Amino acid sequence: MKKLLLFPILFLLFISSQAQRLLTWAPEFPTDNTSLVITADCNKGSQGLLNFEGGMSSNVYVHVGVITNLSTGPSDWKYVKFPWGTATAAANATAIAPNKYQFTIPNVRSFFNVPAAETIIKVNVIFRNTGGTLKQVNSDASDMYIPIYATGQYAVRLNLPPSEPRFVPWLEPINIASGFAPVQAVASSPSNLELKYNSTILNTATAVSTISGTATFGANTCDQAIIANGILAATNATDTAKFFITPSTATAPLPAGLQDGINYTANNTEVTLVLFAPSHTSVNVIGDFSNWQSLCAYQMTKTPDGNRYFLKLTGLTPGQLYKFQYVVDGTIKTTDPYTELILDPSNDQYITAANFPNLPAYPASLTTGIIGTFQTAAPAYTWTTTGYVRPDKKALVMYEMHLRDFLAASNWQTLADTLNYIKGLGVNAIEVMPFNEFEGNNSWGYNPDFFFAPDKAYGTKNKLKQFIDMAHSKGMAVIMDAVLNHTTGLSPLAQMWWNSTTNQPTANSPYLNQTATHPFSVFNDFNHESDATKNHTARYIRHWLTEYKLDGFRWDLSKGFTQKPCGSDVGCWNAYDATRVAIWQRYYDSSQAVSAGSYCILEHLGNDDEEGDLAGRGMLLWGKMTSQYNQNTMGYSANSDINRAFHGNRPFWTQPHLVAYAESHDEERLMYKNLNFGNNAVPTHNVTNLNIALSRMEAIQPFLLLIPGPKMIWQFGELGYDRSIFECENGTVPTPYGSDGCKTSPKPVLWSYNADPARKKIYNVIAGLNRIRALKPNAFITNTIGGNLGNDYKKQLIINHPDLQLVAISNFDVVAQNFSVTFPGSGTWYEYFTNNTFTATGGPQTINMLPAEYRVYTNVSFCTTALPSVTTPVTYCLNATATPLTATGTNLKWYTVATGGTGSTTAPTPTTTAVGNTTYY
Repeated sequence: MKKLLLFPILFLLFISSQAQRLLTWAPEFPTDNTSLVITADCNKGSQGLLNFEGGMSSNVYVHVGVITNLSTGPSDWKYVKFPWGTATAAANATAIAPNKYQFTIPNVRSFFNVPAAETIIKVNVIFRNTGGTLKQVNSDASDMYIPIYATGQYAVRLNLPPSEPRFVPWLEPINIASGFAPVQAVASSPSNLELKYNSTILNTATAVSTISGTATFGANTCDQAIIANGILAATNATDTAKFFITPSTATAPLPAGLQDGINYTANNTEVTLVLFAPSHTSVNVIGDFSNWQSLCAYQMTKTPDGNRYFLKLTGLTPGQLYKFQYVVDGTIKTTDPYTELILDPSNDQYITAANFPNLPAYPASLTTGIIGTFQTAAPAYTWTTTGYVRPDKKALVMYEMHLRDFLAASNWQTLADTLNYIKGLGVNAIEVMPFNEFEGNNSWGYNPDFFFAPDKAYGTKNKLKQFIDMAHSKGMAVIMDAVLNHTTGLSPLAQMWWNSTTNQPTANSPYLNQTATHPFSVFNDFNHESDATKNHTARYIRHWLTEYKLDGFRWDLSKGFTQKPCGSDVGCWNAYDATRVAIWQRYYDSSQAVSAGSYCILEHLGNDDEEGDLAGRGMLLWGKMTSQYNQNTMGYSANSDINRAFHGNRPFWTQPHLVAYAESHDEERLMYKNLNFGNNAVPTHNVTNLNIALSRMEAIQPFLLLIPGPKMIWQFGELGYDRSIFECENGTVPTPYGSDGCKTSPKPVLWSYNADPARKKIYNVIAGLNRIRALKPNAFITNTIGGNLGNDYKKQLIINHPDLQLVAISNFDVVAQNFSVTFPGSGTWYEYFTNNTFTATGGPQTINMLPAEYRVYTNVSFCTTALPSVTTPVTYCLNATATPLTATGTNLKWYTVATGGTGSTTAPTPTTTAVGNTTYY
């Protein structure tokens, strides 16, 4: 057995081999048919259970499994024995001394019930508290592993210097101030043993199972090795602990033109790595170019101010992908925060070749943790779209989507192939939930760790660029959901300044607050007053707007970008914060300097005074109106006031920069509540009936899309998606309703809804309303509207603009109602969806409306008898009933809504209105 243990010697080691290791076990060389007694020392490793309940708790449990020959990697535990977070009696560990816990496995194979044909390679173990919120693992938070040996196998292992039981064992720190350290090895059988330090023999012994010695380090530096050799009859066994003694760090100014991260040169044979690492003393680069060993040749040079480390790598092969990590101060293994492709030993095996072809292999036997990569002369993407003009931010209609839950394939290529469907809705922007690297593959993406790398679960960087390119070719902007309020512990920005004892950032972290300043933070809170965070965010903005030609960002939890200490006081957090406004002004200016007209959309959800100020500065803000819109669709007048869906009805607002929406990724689906909580008082219009509930989703659309200002639609809302946001993967909704344990779990991808005429009618209505917005854009950026949007079943919207006069009415009661409507002008008006005319007197007129009936009247007809052309904007009469048209002849004009292509006097297949992805009218 050979161990590559890349760990500098810095701190004090202990003399006893058993008592001072994080994890010990008996027997020393367990096989699959022996018992296994496991002891954890909570003074070591992550110290997750240190002094838990006094250090002698009866509430410590184990989580155990095995790695077998069928496992795909370190995280692919097989035959896991006990449920996580439960107080299973059989999983209870025994306190044997303060902060030491023991668990016994009677027989490895039978305990885990592993089939005889399967080879057990390691036993995996975590010690935890009852709920699993505290756990004792390795210092890098990785799981602990115990090797299993073949029956009769002769083996030798070094116990001193001690190693953490990571998947690839990792040498614990040693103090060499005294110039020596104890060394000890054990053998599975009495045999001839030898201990060496490099080429110097420390001790030899015959017919023994244990051998000890002392290594004298002297002035030695760089890569070192302690070697245990054993001979039993004709069998040889070796164990090697390789480590690195840090030499004095060289100091020199940072060469001109370099920035933090990976710096490429024109010759494609050199890369200069620059790591921002203030308060650290040494950094060594390891990778496939060093066989994952720390070597003096890869020791980084420190800048005189102590803030940065740099190293030039030469002799690189153009086009070859190189894998690498940093070893910081000999105790932290991390990688570059600016890498654009990471390799993850815990999750990469679940990424399909269809999503990411030829994914580089992780060197599982050589290192642990996240790996960064770089590649000179990497394959470039050739952009094809020319003449693209970014839509006016005031006229945005965005389609928010989560790739995982929108497409079964969940990749950029399939999304690009689906753009005609999205374009057919009449939207002009796609807002995609976070897609820079986040922990795991199955996530909403709000757990980011690497901010400059597209998440591999969705595909390659060039496929992402192709999707953006194709969206631009169809006139649609692409907006990224940006998560820079926080980061997870796997990010180098957290790892390099981390207190494992308190499980929080250190006080000297240049990026993160030790404790979040506001009540809704998760993971680790960024300090946006720190120069390091400012620079990182500015780089992030530039990277995505230029490298990927994104059109802007929707900033998650933007109200959290504050250093005002509010703790759990929500009122304090909501109050106007001038420093927070200044932070956003800086980032907004940064994005405009990089890409003029790019979008800055804030999920602020704060007070009107601050939001109005930010809107006046040019930023867009989310306008959540879910509850109010849902009250209307469910048939209740209480809390149905939608006045605040219009920016002009909000104090301090002077610009139409409010992104009003009824549904988003974070809200319950309106149709689910219609079907489960709708008004069922009137049998003839029972809102919990599917078709009636769908008809009410049609009726709400004019009061979302026709209120002036930018808008947002959540994916599949156009088809009446009716599965709860809280639904679990097994199809259940946890009780009590609202328990959000499954909120971020995958949801069914129901493209079958597109074939249902009652559902597709919602799509058609949305497409029709968006066509009005597209043809008369100035009417939808006005600061003045009229009508009745309050707590009333009888909603009215009046727009009186020089470009368009419009009256929309919807009856959200469950019985018929008479509406008193005063049109802005007298004369002939046209009902948009039928082209029926109405003669307005200019005074109050009564219009009877059935429940869920809606009408949109305009002072001009949007129906034309002329065939559309490529140069003439398409106007049409929407067949609101979605009934297939069957007649043919010269009096009917047929043309495609989706493409605006040339018309024909001959109908398509008379039994359907759908041909491929194109709907004909």
